Amino acid sequence: MTTETDRPTTRTPDHAIDPLFVERWSPRAFTGEAVPETDLMRMFEAARWSPSSYNSQPWRFVYALRDTPDWAVFLDLLVPGNRKWAVDTGALVFLVSNSRMKVGDELKPSASHSLDAGAASLAFALQANRLGWHVHGMGGFDRDRAPGVLNVPEHHRIEAAYGVGRAVPWAELSEEQREKERPNSRRPITDFVHAGGFPKPGA
Repeated sequence: MTTETDRPTTRTPDHAIDPLFVERWSPRAFTGEAVPETDLMRMFEAARWSPSSYNSQPWRFVYALRDTPDWAVFLDLLVPGNRKWAVDTGALVFLVSNSRMKVGDELKPSASHSLDAGAASLAFALQANRLGWHVHGMGGFDRDRAPGVLNVPEHHRIEAAYGVGRAVPWAELSEEQREKERPNSRRPITDFVHAGGFPKPGA
């Protein structure tokens, strides 16, 4: 039986880290298997424990499970290119963040609501991988219609959409699919980590 470990990858960390970080990746070929709601709740539970400014917890998730009335509504919000492969996922999720937070008794603008929601999204994705599922994040959705369709409250922002599902095993992929389904690599940390501040121009 072919498993995910048979999938070729260029992911080799330059420093010793937990394997869960390089094992997480975003496939586009999914099996169409439904995601049990109990598994999805475990992913949301992981997101629940993410850090946030003033413990404001600005993340909000709305979801639709495959074969439920909301599924077609959520799928229709995606751009055609994403809809093409997301139709085979088992759950669709939209991540929303609250741009205001309570500090003491006062409601103030949050400068970090998107950052905090991003932390929750990674926890969500890593827990999905630990359960044998994969998450593919999308910025391609109808940003004009989505807030109304999803009844997004005032002062909230839709950050991203996610397809959750079971990745098609490597052995079952077509040659064309294999070109797109190889987990990609990353830039070296020397490209984005600088001691003492950013390098001076021309240095």
